[in-house]
Amino acid sequence: MNQTLDQPEYYGVTPPISRDPPSAQEVTQAADLMKELRAQGSFEPEEDSRKREAVLGHVSKLVKEFIYQACIRRNLSEAAARGAGGKIFTFGSYRLGVHGPGSDIDTLIVAPKHVDRQDFIEIFHSILQNDSWVTEATAVPDAYVPIIVAEIKGVPIDFTFARLALSVIPDDLELKDDSLLKNLDDKCVRSLNGSRCTDDILRLVPNVHVFRDALRAIKLWAQRRAVYSNVNGYLGGVAWALLVARVCQLYPNGNAATIVRRFFLIMSLWKWPQPVILRKIEDGHLSMRVWNPKLYPSDRMHKMPIITPAYPSMCSTHNVMNCTLEVMKEELLRGKEITTKITNGEAQWAELFEKHNFFTKYHYYLQVIASCCDKAEQSKWSGAVESKIRQLVSKLETVDNLARIHPFVKGFDNTYYTINMQEHGDIVLGNISSTVASRTEEEAKAQAPEDSQAIYTTTYYIGLEIARLDPAAASTGPRKLDISAPTSEFMKMARSWESYQNEIMGIAVRHIRNSALPDSVFEGAGRPVKSGKRRKVGKVQDDSGEAPAKRKRPSGEPETPEDPKSLVPTVLKEIASSEFAKPGPPRTPQPQDGPNGVPAIPTALDGPAQVFNRTSAQLPTQNGDSHSVTPAEIAQAS
Repeated sequence: MNQTLDQPEYYGVTPPISRDPPSAQEVTQAADLMKELRAQGSFEPEEDSRKREAVLGHVSKLVKEFIYQACIRRNLSEAAARGAGGKIFTFGSYRLGVHGPGSDIDTLIVAPKHVDRQDFIEIFHSILQNDSWVTEATAVPDAYVPIIVAEIKGVPIDFTFARLALSVIPDDLELKDDSLLKNLDDKCVRSLNGSRCTDDILRLVPNVHVFRDALRAIKLWAQRRAVYSNVNGYLGGVAWALLVARVCQLYPNGNAATIVRRFFLIMSLWKWPQPVILRKIEDGHLSMRVWNPKLYPSDRMHKMPIITPAYPSMCSTHNVMNCTLEVMKEELLRGKEITTKITNGEAQWAELFEKHNFFTKYHYYLQVIASCCDKAEQSKWSGAVESKIRQLVSKLETVDNLARIHPFVKGFDNTYYTINMQEHGDIVLGNISSTVASRTEEEAKAQAPEDSQAIYTTTYYIGLEIARLDPAAASTGPRKLDISAPTSEFMKMARSWESYQNEIMGIAVRHIRNSALPDSVFEGAGRPVKSGKRRKVGKVQDDSGEAPAKRKRPSGEPETPEDPKSLVPTVLKEIASSEFAKPGPPRTPQPQDGPNGVPAIPTALDGPAQVFNRTSAQLPTQNGDSHSVTPAEIAQAS
């Protein structure tokens, strides 16, 4: 291929599928798309954008002060400390130009060699805590990429850190030179990779403006359909950006409407685990590990590999599991069907962005409840629990009789005020009465000045679909779903977190029916109301025209629980709440002797069950995605 550095013959690892310009219809559809994105509130007001710029300018000054103080701690001279420099680089959605109202700013701090990560956690964190612009600052040193989460003048910022093998960080420093990675530890390389990857994406798309408009649409769609969360096994912002960038390479002259429609068409046909890459993966000259499924067995385990373009190339989707891949495939297929209708004039763009139906889709859900008596510690504890939910989901994938496991993309935070130990224990276990849920801090203090206490909880949800009984199988009585082993292992693993404090932290896992879901999960939309009562089958009238009398219950037969707070299926005997999970804090009532975990769930569910494939269809190759979807397949699907 003959090409120059500045003007390649084509972008990506394969030639474009089409170089056609947008048709008149696509021009109209692109205008309608942008109108809909504005109506959906996807764009940030100009006033907020100016505030972000002012905040970043202030942050730059704080970083200079941080580098100065760290250098003084290392006994550098005053002149050397002042001249050491330091620079910030934004990445993620803000750098890509697709951030919306309330979005955080991913910010990398680059420091000279005398400043280490401990200085970042201690000195910079302290500077943030003492700055008048900063309303919140929390260090998370144990994260895969250590970060400090802050809020400055109402703007959320996630800080990461990397130091280079340089004595001075100049203001005109650029990070695209691979030699800057020399002699860096893995955490610094990962931190730098975020910024380097974002910049590479912008260099590898034919039209940045079209890319941004299309990515803004895909990002909104992924958030509305609840498939936007790297930590919970879906795709994060970088991965969705890489997919959109690849489609832009295949249609270099298309507009936003073209790219969005082709995105759903191509990605719904993609033959995973074939990787998506924006350019050929390079081995480099620094002997760093590069994604290579032929060489590394762990890379062969990736279900949906989407590879970062910057050296060293990494898989941005190593968290994807079988069950989350199936959810995303369904949503991509839905997107394809809707965009086809839009093209045919049978639907509007608003239909694509309709909210998910996660909390009405399943009969049963698992609740994972992380609780703590300290607000600052709860932020760390809930994050640690969330990072381990994928391991619980992976264990649930091996359980018989489960047709689907569907983790939700985020947790729900609540604060409760208790007046005695019994209420405290109930909250830890997830049993929240309406009285406690509505009680204010002032009311709690008035009722129990000495014993009132605030408890902070974060609740995560996993949807469960039970496999339907095979009519051909011999009946051996009611089936039960035993998930006590994986839930017990999960809670044990969560409590093994090195910063776990048994005195103030709790963890519980339990199952509930969809009718028992709290109103908060519907986020202001209101709980869906059933259209009507289910028609009773088998009741006939006698000759008198009256319905037969109800069967009288024998005196020894227990009544069906009428308490709406009962979360145990009525076909089971009522089970004490202590058997769902063991509370963390010792001050809460200890559970009675019994199974630790979740009781069996009856498997009588309505609707077809879909069993997902637990094995990879083919071995991914390291370079090239040209064998995944061919132009002929796309033309046929169109």
